[in-house]
Amino acid sequence: MALTERSAGRDRRNSKRRILTSTYVGTVIEWFDFYIYATAAAVVFPALFFPAVDGLAGQLAAFATLASGFLARPIGGVIAGHYGDRIGRKKMLVASIVLMGAGTVLVGVLPTYAQIGIWAPLLLVLARVVQGVAAGGEWGGGVLMAIEHFSDRRRGLWGSVGMMGVPSGVTLSTAAFALLSLMPREDLLAWGWRIPFLASVVLVAVGLWVRLGVDESPLFTEARAKKAVLPSKPPIVEILTSDWRNVAVGVLLVIGPFAASSVFITFGASYGPKVGFSTAEVLTAQTIANVVELIALPLFGLLSDHIGRRRIYYWGGALLGISAFPLFAAFGSGSWPLLLAAMLFTYVAHGMMYGPMGAFLAELYSTGTRYTGASLGYQVAGAIGGGFGPLIATSLLAAAGGAPNYLWVAVFMLAVCLLSAVAAWFAPDMNQRALREV
Repeated sequence: MALTERSAGRDRRNSKRRILTSTYVGTVIEWFDFYIYATAAAVVFPALFFPAVDGLAGQLAAFATLASGFLARPIGGVIAGHYGDRIGRKKMLVASIVLMGAGTVLVGVLPTYAQIGIWAPLLLVLARVVQGVAAGGEWGGGVLMAIEHFSDRRRGLWGSVGMMGVPSGVTLSTAAFALLSLMPREDLLAWGWRIPFLASVVLVAVGLWVRLGVDESPLFTEARAKKAVLPSKPPIVEILTSDWRNVAVGVLLVIGPFAASSVFITFGASYGPKVGFSTAEVLTAQTIANVVELIALPLFGLLSDHIGRRRIYYWGGALLGISAFPLFAAFGSGSWPLLLAAMLFTYVAHGMMYGPMGAFLAELYSTGTRYTGASLGYQVAGAIGGGFGPLIATSLLAAAGGAPNYLWVAVFMLAVCLLSAVAAWFAPDMNQRALREV
């Protein structure tokens, strides 16, 4: 009897570890794939896929392909959310990780403009759209699996596990390109840039193996057994007609940290070399700061369980917006230690928002619409803030006369972060309620 009880307890612990690992690894893959693309768009894609346009125009064209993937994310979120709220979270998570891997490998094997002309950027956009659709369904399902499996008292902490995959994926991608940037420029352009895209197959295989062994969300299973708690209308119709205020709040909550990260990560990788830093120096500073944010995320998630999501979130928004000014001043200083210190401040402020974000969004919706609602808010904000952030920052820099005239870029980052901070101030704080009661 005792042996059976010990075995059951061990199985439960193993199941919890596997669920959290599945959530974490899936988000790592999502953001590794997205940010190796973002970094490549800043560093090598203008020369490889848009050589017919030079300088600023080539940079804008590369960032436009980045935006195409973000624009596809809400579509993926709605599709995965619909079926995730109807037939199960797990099935959609397995499909999303396979599709994400396929899109990333496709980028890694693409011929360049020099080989097939205009077809190269067109195929690049296609691969990016595939990535976007897959990523649209990944985040919501992964975070919900963690939150819905465990106790309500630690939703902020469990939700932060999914968010930890963001800096982890970014760290892997920036570290990969930091190493690749040490290669001779000719080798990097010839074949080196393909390595991280093709290497993502390993991450996908591990993630798929972990995910196939995870049980379905118990809250979803319970809701499906009690069919009366599931909406009769499609989830997207239900939330847009009956819950549109929470959809708007969700979008505004996420747009600030998304747009800000696109500025200090993606735009920053192209801005640094314009003001005297090497690409390797910028990417190394970003990698170190990402590791620090990785540690901060569960701490802020746990803190939000004790003092509420809103308080942590709006202070994070204010600090992240303000951080734009010391960050760009550090870029202009020429001092790498000063740049690192400014990045550490920026990334920790970003972690204050990202840590409680998963639980904050999940608590806005009931079980029958949670996958769709959380995904829609997150992915629409991603499409607007993450997709157009680098384009807006690059355009503002050009309008100001080019580097180092960063003032309007910093003002843009401040404005979007304050928008999210205000949304947090007015958002309902549901951290004390059980998800079954939402």
